[in-house]
Amino acid sequence: MSGLLGKLSPVRQVNGDGLPLFYNIHRSVELQRCQRDTARVSVTLAELLMSVEDEGNDHSRALDVAVASNFWASNPSSCVPSSSPFVLSFRDLSYSVKIQKKFKLPFSCCGNSPFDGNDMEMNTKVLLNGISGEAREGEMMAVLGASGSGKSTLIDALANRIAKESLRGAITLNGEVLESSLHKVISAYVMQDDLLFPMLTVEETLMFSAEFRLPSSLSKKKKKARVQALIDQLGLRNAAKTVIGDEGHRGVSGGERRRVSIGTDIIHDPIILFLDEPTSGLDSTSAYMVVKVLQRIAQSGSIVIMSIHQPSYRILGLLDKLIFLSRGNTVYSGSPTHLPRFFSEFGHPIPENENKPEFALDLIRELEDSPEGTKTLVEFHKQWRAKQTSSQSRRNTNVSLRDAITSSISRGKLVSGATNLKSSFQTFANPFWTEMLVIGKRSILNSSRQPELFGIRLGAVLVTGIILATIFWKLDNSPRGIQERLGFFAFAMSTTFYTCAEAIPVFLQERYIFMRETAYNAYRRSSYVLAHTIISIPALIILSAAFAATTFWAVGLAGGSEGFFFFFFTILTAFWAGSSFVTFLSGVVSHVMIGFTVVVAILAYFLLFSGFFISRDRIPPYWIWFHYLSLVKYPYEGVLQNEFEDPTTCFVRGIQMFDNSPLGKFPAAAKITLLKSMSGVLGINVTAETCVTRGIDILKQKGITEISKWSCLWITVALGFVFRVLFYFTLLIGSKNKRR
Repeated sequence: MSGLLGKLSPVRQVNGDGLPLFYNIHRSVELQRCQRDTARVSVTLAELLMSVEDEGNDHSRALDVAVASNFWASNPSSCVPSSSPFVLSFRDLSYSVKIQKKFKLPFSCCGNSPFDGNDMEMNTKVLLNGISGEAREGEMMAVLGASGSGKSTLIDALANRIAKESLRGAITLNGEVLESSLHKVISAYVMQDDLLFPMLTVEETLMFSAEFRLPSSLSKKKKKARVQALIDQLGLRNAAKTVIGDEGHRGVSGGERRRVSIGTDIIHDPIILFLDEPTSGLDSTSAYMVVKVLQRIAQSGSIVIMSIHQPSYRILGLLDKLIFLSRGNTVYSGSPTHLPRFFSEFGHPIPENENKPEFALDLIRELEDSPEGTKTLVEFHKQWRAKQTSSQSRRNTNVSLRDAITSSISRGKLVSGATNLKSSFQTFANPFWTEMLVIGKRSILNSSRQPELFGIRLGAVLVTGIILATIFWKLDNSPRGIQERLGFFAFAMSTTFYTCAEAIPVFLQERYIFMRETAYNAYRRSSYVLAHTIISIPALIILSAAFAATTFWAVGLAGGSEGFFFFFFTILTAFWAGSSFVTFLSGVVSHVMIGFTVVVAILAYFLLFSGFFISRDRIPPYWIWFHYLSLVKYPYEGVLQNEFEDPTTCFVRGIQMFDNSPLGKFPAAAKITLLKSMSGVLGINVTAETCVTRGIDILKQKGITEISKWSCLWITVALGFVFRVLFYFTLLIGSKNKRR
């Protein structure tokens, strides 16, 4: 490294595509490099990292890596390899889906039955039909075609995003079938949508990706050097400190967002990179810069395969191979330079000043609208390819897959690849606890830049607590006080659950980021669940403390400091169970509005069966199971026992027993006379001050005799854990991210 950098002159330049080059390098250095290593096009960024020492200035080390990486990437012609170590081949890929026919209307003008046998048949739609081709290391292959032609389906098939039992054909790397576990390690997939955390900067986004995908054996300084090198490679230096942004926050441009998305998936220097329409929605300049970056990635020793809708003339010049699809069939495959000759021999020569891909796509659309479709073009392509294959000497690699990967790892590529050269590949780059720390740190950082979200939730809890405190101010020990206490507890417990509904959008906004990251083993699903569980607890403690402090003494609840702490812990466990339940539902429901509807409805049922509106012994036997499943039941019964457990507290005295009846309007003297008559009949002396109802009597009336208050507390905690476990299984089952 020092020998190379000694020949660098520190003059900052910008090349033709707008990406930064930092130094002029002597041609002699370039020739020396070619003589030493002619087996690959360019040195990998990961290899350069291996020479970064832990001591010294961080910035200079990162700059050294960026300098060298830009040099080798910008001089692809200097070292042309005689053979490519990696060759990805696919043969006769076919994939179809079944579509159910629509039912006829339940009436017919011809009198035919709407339920004839044909109505239940399934149509089969062919998305891929015998697609073949190959891509080599250092090359960029682009899949083109109109909407619905099968571009994204082919990319998904090659990227192992279609279930093996549904996909026919063979996909091999260096002649060997790719196993799913190995495929995840050596490849990366960039989705069409830019799925990023909006409040993180470009540098932070790439750094978190590095902490996920690069092994823990690599020092923090080397990870930072990798990120800085990647920022320069992606042309993002001027936007490194800018937040990604979203609809409500100004951030980076569309082209920069796309390059950041690519960067998050190539941080570990994969051997194969798949991209689904990386230029979609970008202007011509931004699209060109994105493809130029992809060319540099390919030249660093990767295979790049992408779908693209309609490339410009400049983008076409960067591509090495093209595949044109039409309704799942291949209508052209080969080099862009052969495109004019192909269509000329087909009888439709491309005009000299015409954009070649546009002409080809327009012709394909015209043929698709014709009665015969593209059948003649498909057959002509088969004959043309057979002629081309027979007339050209076919390049084959004699390098086995194991040897090729071992060679790549030894020179620094595939940073998170293997434990050592003899062992198999790691499923995950980092241990469980490291993943948890990184996930938690990222979530806290993203949330801390949107404090208004938690502030609104805290404000809602405080406003609700103040309203309840002022309505139920200093309740007395009377028959009316009993009913008011029951109403306060029921509303308070249900409020804690309803305020948890705000957690629905949290995971739904992260769902596709989570699916993208876990699809290629960035981290474990269990790490994600546990990290988000832990970081949610401090917020729940603050909300619980705010609500308990606002209401407990203002309402005049019993128990003193001991009673307050139990009330606080009950509120906390209610928040915990509610947030866990809502989080679980967000893993099941994929739409925000549907999620809110389901949550509100189910929480209403929980309140209905909690025991407030109807006591347990009055619930019909066929609904009693829902009573025990109700999340509101256990905290509600816990706070009732906390309030009414004191045997010395009297809530109804002799003269007060008439308050909730028509006799309550009679004068006190008449009530005392009536009490004396009752005493004679019952044989018990009942005076105006005789205690008739204590707390335990109220609990018996409500059917709260089965479970102690502490058991209610622990059951609520356990239910929270149950829903977190269920959330984990929904992620495990529902985030496979594969077509069937």
